[in-house]
Amino acid sequence: MGDWSDYFEDFPEENPANWIGGRFDPQGAKEARAREAKLVREQTKLDAEISSIIKKHSGGNSSKKSGN
Repeated sequence: MGDWSDYFEDFPEENPANWIGGRFDPQGAKEARAREAKLVREQTKLDAEISSIIKKHSGGNSSKKSGN
């Protein structure tokens, strides 16, 4: 017996990943996954940039943090 990917190749309408908003749309689902992956990559870059800025501006000035 084949694996799930073989089954879904033969019956793409059975693959839950091919459904968007309750309708069968394999191309739309593929595009949505690509947009989501791009968003995750961009957010990861932004998070790294924010972290870098925080580290740059909080470098050892504990007196500012404590209010002294």
